[in-house]
Amino acid sequence: MPLLVAHELYRFFHIGDDETAALRGVSFQLAAGEIVALTGPSGSGKSTLLSCLTGLDEPDGGHVEVSGVRLTRRSEAERTRIRAASFGILLQSGNLYGHLTIEQNLRFQMLLAGNPDEERLTALLEGVGLSHRATAFSTQLSGGETARAGLAVALAADPPILIADEPTAEVDRETESRLIGHFEARREAGLATLLATHSEALANRADRIVRLKDGRIVR
Repeated sequence: MPLLVAHELYRFFHIGDDETAALRGVSFQLAAGEIVALTGPSGSGKSTLLSCLTGLDEPDGGHVEVSGVRLTRRSEAERTRIRAASFGILLQSGNLYGHLTIEQNLRFQMLLAGNPDEERLTALLEGVGLSHRATAFSTQLSGGETARAGLAVALAADPPILIADEPTAEVDRETESRLIGHFEARREAGLATLLATHSEALANRADRIVRLKDGRIVR
């Protein structure tokens, strides 16, 4: 059974009398042990699709299932519970609470998932090369450090599914290579990763590339 299934997703946005179709009947599956790259031009619907897949947004049509459990059109509390148990989410921004240090952000994410683990916290900080910045706040981090800290938070609860939106957009080549290494380690562990990206280097390491254009899958 696929870990994540989207069936005929539609999403519309309205500004005054104008209607924009961000998603137009998108169907998609993500299996354990694979990396899928979601590509397409800006405005093609990538971020909207990720939001619908994780229950951060509700589609206007279609539905999403996570490990056979329906996510769409559930209460906010139910969606939050499923999201905490099933997903690690790395957005383009807003991955860190500004009033918490990096290690406090990690610890908080683990507590939300009901899986506090100080050894894992230490290993994650070492894995992303931020042990020396554990007590730093987000405003004290460089762009590359922020990206790595956000990834550590997304991985804090060892989620079955990692969803990342442009994870390497603001980092240098060395940091991108380090992040790709984390994604490949997840694949070897039998975990699933979905990456929305413009990076050819990242897409070329994926098992599949899914291309969106004008809210539809075209490849």
